[in-house]
This record gives sequence, structure tokens and C-alpha cells, in this order.
Amino acid sequence: MSRVSKSLKNAKVGVFFFIASIFVQFFSRKIFLDNLGDEFIGLETTLRSVLGFLNLAELGIGTAIGFTLYKPIFNEDHKEINKIIALLGVLYARIGYFIIAAGIVTSLFFPIIFDDGQFSLLLVYFIFYALLFSSLLSYFANYHQSLLGADQKGYIIQGYFQTLIIVRVIIQCFVAIYLQDFYLYITLELLFSILYSIVLRQKIRKEYPWLIINSKEKGEVIKAYPEIIKKIKQVFVHKMSTFVKNSTDNILIFALVNVQSVAFFGNYQLIITKLAGLVKMAFAGTGSAVGNLIAEDDKENIKKVFWELMAIQFFVAGFFSLILFYTMEPFIILWLGEKYVLAKTTLILLIANFFIFQISSTVERFKNAYGLYGDTWAAGTEALLNLGISFFCGRIWGIDGVVLGTLVSLILLVVIWKPYYLFKKGFKKSVWYYWKGVLPLVILFCVSAFAVNFIAHSFTYDRESADLWDWVIYAIFITFVVTGIYGLSLFLFNTGFKNFVFRVKVMAIRKIGK
Repeated sequence: MSRVSKSLKNAKVGVFFFIASIFVQFFSRKIFLDNLGDEFIGLETTLRSVLGFLNLAELGIGTAIGFTLYKPIFNEDHKEINKIIALLGVLYARIGYFIIAAGIVTSLFFPIIFDDGQFSLLLVYFIFYALLFSSLLSYFANYHQSLLGADQKGYIIQGYFQTLIIVRVIIQCFVAIYLQDFYLYITLELLFSILYSIVLRQKIRKEYPWLIINSKEKGEVIKAYPEIIKKIKQVFVHKMSTFVKNSTDNILIFALVNVQSVAFFGNYQLIITKLAGLVKMAFAGTGSAVGNLIAEDDKENIKKVFWELMAIQFFVAGFFSLILFYTMEPFIILWLGEKYVLAKTTLILLIANFFIFQISSTVERFKNAYGLYGDTWAAGTEALLNLGISFFCGRIWGIDGVVLGTLVSLILLVVIWKPYYLFKKGFKKSVWYYWKGVLPLVILFCVSAFAVNFIAHSFTYDRESADLWDWVIYAIFITFVVTGIYGLSLFLFNTGFKNFVFRVKVMAIRKIGK
């Protein structure tokens, strides 16, 4: 199967299961809030964020190993793959033991952190340790899935993972409605995590019969790969920065505002996170495809693919950002009720973060594929800026201030620094080549946004009296307007986007002709 075919299969399977998962989770969110309460959902979200902090100990091992696997997979070097997976197992086991110890120490402070008495400490500890054990399975049982990802077979992971999530959430809905049992609700997550580990390991045995699942190689395998250890240390700082950007918002809102606000913010976060996940699924396999492309070292093809992906990513970012701006608040009202609507500025800041994250994804993919993790100072600076500004502004403006910290750090380090680093160290070219290609894309988006805004105001939508059908019609109208104006603008004025459209057209014709 070709690199493009694998990428498309990853995208199709990923998008299908992810849409199904989103559909179930949006319905379940309303059920959980109504039957389990805002406070419980806020507590669970906060504990997940605390656990995310502990998982920083993962050090970015998976990312570094994935980069190392591209070449042996391309060369079908099974012996080398087995050695790298053995190294992954040794490192993950050590990190797993560290996370257990760190989790125990962290939990000792729960009587101080959760002293408001809303929930018993027994429940707090039960939730935390159930979630902790679920995450530990990734280190002791599921680490082989890194091979599937590097081999552009992420569709296997997503197929099993999302199916089990859907089944689990449906059962949790029944528990919430008929039993309202917090303990059983969390126990189901633990049980399904164990089931996923069992199913995944069986599939890996079938997919790679030559793979040594339980390698006897221990510490000596670490000495054989000093370069990987160096990459891991570099990736750790980048992982820490990513965690600060994505996971500390809930903790800061809990500390600076209240636990209920975590649940309110979590509703918006759920929509944007799921949408970002959907986009990620649509681009599933492109990371490893880029890695394989760079392994082939065809510089002209690398350049062409980069600008095609940049154009596609800009379209995706602009398309969803505009739709979110016009449809998200009305959807929140229909989904949960007027009281769950946050300030308009919060929505704009969240969309701005989403947009920047999407347009920077292509740079991140190529940067990772080249193994460019040496800019640890940039990642550290980004994390400190994010945390510092979020804390300072959060004390003044609450939720908006927390989100603003993420936006400022993204602009300074992700938008400005990372392209410079990629072009200097990876492409060996001046960063002005990047800006010459990106600035026209930015202008096209801004012009399109103004045009969409002008037309959108011609559609009358009364969110106070509208029902679900009215919202669907409104959303379809906005979607057609954005697609027509923004999509057509990119097709007419951007070569990369035009090349992508023609590539898809040719592939579709071949598919139909079979």
C-alpha cells in the first residue's frame, strides 16, 4: 500500500470513528451534567489535568522512538525494529514506576487541595487512582502501538479505541441516568481501558508476527542508542510546553475561579478539542508519511508536499474557525442551556488558539520528521510565558486571562520561532521563503472572513426562540458561505491548494474507474 493510500485509509477510518464518538459524547455530556452535576464533572476534569501533569514523565519517549522507527520500517529491517521496541519497553517501564511513585506523593496533598467538602476524599482518591491505573497501561502494556503509528497504521488503533469509547460512554449514560453512581461511572473507564489493552496486544501479534512482544533485553539496550536518549531529553521539554498549553488551563481556572467554572469552560473545550481531534484524524498518517518522505530525501517533492499541506491546513483552520464563531454559542444554548454560555471574548480567544494550532501543524510535522528537537529553550520559554501570563491575567480577567496566556505564547514561539527553526535546520533555506508563501494565505483568510461576515448578517437567526432544526439550517447556510467564499479564494489564488484539489480529483476518478 502506497504512502498516500495509507494516509487516506487512516483519514477515512479515523474520521468515521471520531464523528461517531463525537456524536455520542455530545449527547452524553448533557446527560452527565444533568444527572451527575457540574461539580462532579469539574472534579473529574481537574483530576485528569493533575494526571496529565504526572504524565510529563513520559519525556516524549514515544515521539522520539516514532522518529527513529521511520527508516527501519522503510527498509523492512525487522531486527532493528525489535531492538527499538525493546528500548521503548524498558524506558516506558521505568517511567511507569516513576509515575506510580509521583501519583502516590501527589495524592497525599488531596486533603488540602480538596478541602471544600463537596465530595468525600474517598471518592476523590478513587477517581484519581482509577484514572492513574488506566494511564499506566500505556507504559506497561500498550507501548507497542507506537509501531502501528510509525507504520501509518494508526487506523487500527483508532478503530478499536474509538469503538470501545463509544460503548463505554453509552453504558456510562445508563449508569448516570438510572443509578447516579459515581464509583461505577469511573470503574467503567478502568475496565474498558483494560479491555482495550488486551484487544490491542492481540491485534499487534497478528499484524507483526515477527515482533518480540516481551523482549528480554533490559538496561544494555539503552547503551546501544545514545542518540535516541539525547532526542528523548530534548523532546521532554517540548512535551512539557505542550502540557502547559493544553492542560494547565483547567487547573488554573480551578485555582483562580472555581470548580464549577471548570465544567463550564470544559463544555467549550470539549467542542474545540473534539473538532481538533477530528482534524487530526483526517490528517492521520501524514506525520509518518512526511517522515517516510524525508527518508527518501527528494527535496523537490518535499517542498511541494509542504506547501500543499500548508494550504490544506489553512483551509481547515479558517473553515472551522469561521463556523465555530457563528454557530457555537447557539449550539451551547440548544445543547445545555443559556446559563452555560461564556463571554464572547472567551469564544474568540479559544478560536484564535485553535486557528494558530491548526496552521502551525504542518511546520510541526516536518520539524518532528526531521528530528529537530534541539530548540529546548524555545519550548521552555513558551511554557513559562504561557503559565506566567495565564496566572497573572487569570487573577484579573478570570477565564479570559487564562486563555490569553496560551494565545500570546503561541504567537511568539509557534508562529514566529518554529518556522524559522525548520527552514534554517531542516530545509536549509531562509525563513523568508516561508513568509512569502504564508502571508498570501493569511490575506486570503482575512478577506474571506470579512466577506463571510457581511453575508452572514443577511441571515436572520433568533437564538432565543430557535430550535434544533433552525440551528441546523443556519449552520448549513454558514457552511456553504464559508466553503464558497474561502474555498474558492484559495483555489483561485493559491497553487498548493489547487494542486491538492486536482490530486484528489485524479484519485477519485481512479477510484470510480476501478
